[in-house]
Amino acid sequence: MSDDDLTRFPGTWAERTPDKPAVVMGDSGEVVTYAQLDATANRLSRLFRAAGLRQGDHIAFCLENRAEFLPIMWGAHYAGLYYTAISSRLTSEELVYIIEDSGSRAFLSSPYKAEQLERIGGTLQRLDRLLSVGGALPGFDSFEDAIAEFPNEPLPDRVESQPMLYSSGTTGRPKGVKPSFQGAPLGRGEGLTNLVALLFGGGPDSVYLSPAPLYHAAPLRYCTQFHRLGGTVVVMERFDAEQALALIERHRVTHSQWVPTMFVRMLKLPPEVRARYDVSSLEFAIHAAAPCPIPVKEQMIEWFGPVIHEYYAGTEGNGFVYCNSADWLAHKGTVGRPIQCQVHIVGDQGEELPVGEEGGVYFGEGSLQRFQYHNDPEKTAATFLPNGWSTLGDIGRVDADGFLYLTDRKANMIITGGVNVYPQETENVLTMHPKVQDVAVFGIPNEDFGEEVKAVVQPADMAEAGPELAAELIAYCRAHLADVKCPRSIDFRAELPRHPTGKLYKRLLKDEYWKGRASRIA
Repeated sequence: MSDDDLTRFPGTWAERTPDKPAVVMGDSGEVVTYAQLDATANRLSRLFRAAGLRQGDHIAFCLENRAEFLPIMWGAHYAGLYYTAISSRLTSEELVYIIEDSGSRAFLSSPYKAEQLERIGGTLQRLDRLLSVGGALPGFDSFEDAIAEFPNEPLPDRVESQPMLYSSGTTGRPKGVKPSFQGAPLGRGEGLTNLVALLFGGGPDSVYLSPAPLYHAAPLRYCTQFHRLGGTVVVMERFDAEQALALIERHRVTHSQWVPTMFVRMLKLPPEVRARYDVSSLEFAIHAAAPCPIPVKEQMIEWFGPVIHEYYAGTEGNGFVYCNSADWLAHKGTVGRPIQCQVHIVGDQGEELPVGEEGGVYFGEGSLQRFQYHNDPEKTAATFLPNGWSTLGDIGRVDADGFLYLTDRKANMIITGGVNVYPQETENVLTMHPKVQDVAVFGIPNEDFGEEVKAVVQPADMAEAGPELAAELIAYCRAHLADVKCPRSIDFRAELPRHPTGKLYKRLLKDEYWKGRASRIA
């Protein structure tokens, strides 16, 4: 069988290389071979079918990063189901919302979520199957015992299924991004499979390090692709900067995916710690999820070499923009040029803007995937223009060479004294101060200007938090940016409400300062 004819799913590799590690856990070293992964997925898919679930039905699971996570995902995939991986950090109320909104008929979790699950027993008992992974939960059947009742035989007529993942909910309730169900034969793969193989060189010899929570869209989808291609996935139970370097050296990692916050934390390790680990096996260190401050990326390329690759995309899967190290060094600050689609910059009236002007970023001709926001036709309609172009809600510009530069998300724009301020630029500057561990910039009410720029900082040493450090940081910002873009005041927190993948829940901070107002627009 040639590579072009290869059926791309773990079952192929379970036949070819049954004892090869499909999953290796970073902390424990626990290994799941391709034979074990495929067997678990087959048994689980038969359990779902026996429970009455049919192709196109929906299940959900809420798990911390653990060895069973990816086999469970593949079990839902083998059964032809929509599946929702839910953040293990959510509250009981948020869990209930997603389980009910998605229409899930089965739910899997672990004792890690016992406290939250105890409060929503009534909702859970209405589902067809409840399975507990790695220990007992009241009202749940043992996952291990339940799948042991079913044979390791593939279901007949298997088809490609889809994840339905929820946006992170930085404004309002999260929404499920529901791709169309194509029903192609299992193993046909998807566009991202070819992209990872051709653009990033993924294949059977690849070792992919996943340092982020697996329920997030990018880690889940990229782990899926490396399993389709026969590689080994090394999963970190939780991100730790030094451990990430140790795992690269220990497993001779060839591919990895990061967010800029992780780069910052690795760069802030003492020089002797950074020098302790050999990262020369890395061929592709991919980053996404947020624009990376220019000095951070410069330092990462200097350290890791020209193996830093960036892409801009979203859970919606409607477009893909890409940049390698060489192109980025020639166009510093860019997120790249579009692949397999067109990018358009659009004004407030829906008109396409010329090169260099800032506006809404839309994916046009060749968009990778048609999608809808589950149970929210209004948001779906607002995402698309009449000509079919769709947006992730970001603002940016395109240069004369076709490279895209992101400015900010529309929802985060500050209007102070009639001047538009995009917080990302201010955050990028403050992030580079040696006494700053993390930072969020947003607008707060100001009686004279409508809004003023506020920064909330997580200092590297909380003992230094106070007026002197605030004045130092404001002066530092003013040395790099126009005064209007700099914070008028700074507050300090021991930790910012940041998602483990690096996404900042800025709304939670902003709401504190706008409390008591009917609107957050002044």
